[in-house]
Amino acid sequence: MSVSDEDIAHALDLFSEFDDLTTRKMMGGLCIYASGTIFALLYSDGQLFLKAQGEMAEKLEDMGATRWQYTRKDGKVTSMPYWTMPDAALDDPELACSLARETLSNLEG
Repeated sequence: MSVSDEDIAHALDLFSEFDDLTTRKMMGGLCIYASGTIFALLYSDGQLFLKAQGEMAEKLEDMGATRWQYTRKDGKVTSMPYWTMPDAALDDPELACSLARETLSNLEG
């Protein structure tokens, strides 16, 4: 399954405050970049994730976000540094962009 044009349009609309937004389709999903740095993923099922670590990951978790995990063929569960977009930000471009800016700041520093 690949990400739909409708889901891509929604994600790009959420992050429309960024002048330097670029995307790249990968493995059925979409990577979203600002100034060449990946900060979000759009999964093939339409779910949007922010890349976060440290304090930003904690903030997202406090907002109800969950960490992306998957189970390998050997049964081992692997956690990735991506967190679901909090529900409050899914229809709020101002909040979505604020979280994205914090995510990018946290990734750079």
